[in-house]
Amino acid sequence: MAALTDAFTTEDLTPVLLIGSLVLIVSVAAVRLSVRSGFPSLLLYLFIGVLLGEGGLGIKFDSGELTQVLGYSALVLILAEGGLTTSWPGIRSAVGPAVVLSTVGVVVSVVVVAVAAHWVLGISWELSMLLGAILSSTDAAAVFSVLRRVPLPPQISGMLEAESGFNDAPVVILVVALAQNATHVGHVEPWWELLFHAVTELTGGAAIGLLVGWLGGRLMKTLAGGSSGLFSIGVVAITVLAYAAAREAHTSGFIAVYLAGLVIGNSQLPHRAAVHGFTTALGWLAQIGLFVMLGLLASPSGFASQFLPALLIGSVLLLLARPLSVLVSLTPFRYPLRTQAFLSWAGLRGAVPVVLATVPMTIGTPSFEWIFNLVFVLVVVFTFVQAPTLPWVAKRLGVDEPHLATGLQVDATPLEELGADIIQVEIGPASKLGGVRIFELRLPPGANVTLIVRDEKGFVPKADTALRHGDQLLIVTTDAVREHTEQRIRAVSEHGRLAGWRD
Repeated sequence: MAALTDAFTTEDLTPVLLIGSLVLIVSVAAVRLSVRSGFPSLLLYLFIGVLLGEGGLGIKFDSGELTQVLGYSALVLILAEGGLTTSWPGIRSAVGPAVVLSTVGVVVSVVVVAVAAHWVLGISWELSMLLGAILSSTDAAAVFSVLRRVPLPPQISGMLEAESGFNDAPVVILVVALAQNATHVGHVEPWWELLFHAVTELTGGAAIGLLVGWLGGRLMKTLAGGSSGLFSIGVVAITVLAYAAAREAHTSGFIAVYLAGLVIGNSQLPHRAAVHGFTTALGWLAQIGLFVMLGLLASPSGFASQFLPALLIGSVLLLLARPLSVLVSLTPFRYPLRTQAFLSWAGLRGAVPVVLATVPMTIGTPSFEWIFNLVFVLVVVFTFVQAPTLPWVAKRLGVDEPHLATGLQVDATPLEELGADIIQVEIGPASKLGGVRIFELRLPPGANVTLIVRDEKGFVPKADTALRHGDQLLIVTTDAVREHTEQRIRAVSEHGRLAGWRD
């Protein structure tokens, strides 16, 4: 700690804040570009990191151990956001198939890629299996950011979201075990012992995540009523607690944090909109930091030598390993072949394989240096190929449903594009809004009371609907009259229906 304190002073803080704030601003702009172009924003963040690194501005960052620590931390927040914002009814029917695809499908993918890597690249079986494991996980950040813009039926979108939330845990266990075996070749664990450890860690982590999520949901309901921002922090803290508790018990923290978030997010908590907004922002921040950091760690000078191997292995992964894993896993559930074909194409890779490529670096696996650059190039190339074509592939296979909403948050892009806003009003016991009818509010043109929640039941009011103490109002207004609307509501609350006339 002393060495770290001596190395970083207040004089270093200013350039760090300068670069960091500029990166965040550019990243926010990149989201808009990503929405319009169809490319996932993760690619833009990776390129920002590469431009800042040794091949660009010259910022040196080469710590695999620090990358792994910060990468795991970011993945915890990304999985927490995924769990908290995922609808349980939307994925309920897909949980069984997703679990099989995240376990049996992963094994199939690892074996196919390992065979290809061994014969095509001429590397040892230990490194081939390790490479196959690193590339076997679909990425939650990529899936959540891309698929929610594609109009898919709930069965398909739920399957992909559930798979990306579940498969990180078994893949991390497998990568660590294979990296250790590749490092200590003479001390290879038998397959049955590895399977036993994996099942134990996954079931233990799942149990802890479900328990922490259930207890945390009940606790947060009793603590509701204060600041929605503080409440949101508490909800996220519970999901992180699930990860820490599971890791302390030597079980899977990744499955624990996702399941805890899934349980809490579907427990009808108050301040739901605030929780979703806060966790979404936190997830974006984690994604930006993670991908920029991975771009910093990459060495552009090594990309050229790994481009052809990445193209070959990526083609095997996309055209053979992924389809075979989907076929083996989902055929027993009678998924149509066209659905399986789309699920095969939609197996997006992202930050998870790149982060896992640092595991051999921290363990000390020999002859691993090239793996990181190969995985980095593969993720970039095949994200360029897969992500923009997903809507077209879905349409060609006939699995899209254009009439469905595409999953954008109601408090984000749509209201912003409409130049609208939402005001939430709660009528307290001393407010003179009680007894006032809707038309007597005399709201400015462009503002309307669209919903009243009374005794935990919502209804759309009419012009002569009388307000009551304890009512919660939802007022939709244009940006131009928002301030006027707030002033009018406050005036009536203070002076009653004659507010304005008396003045």
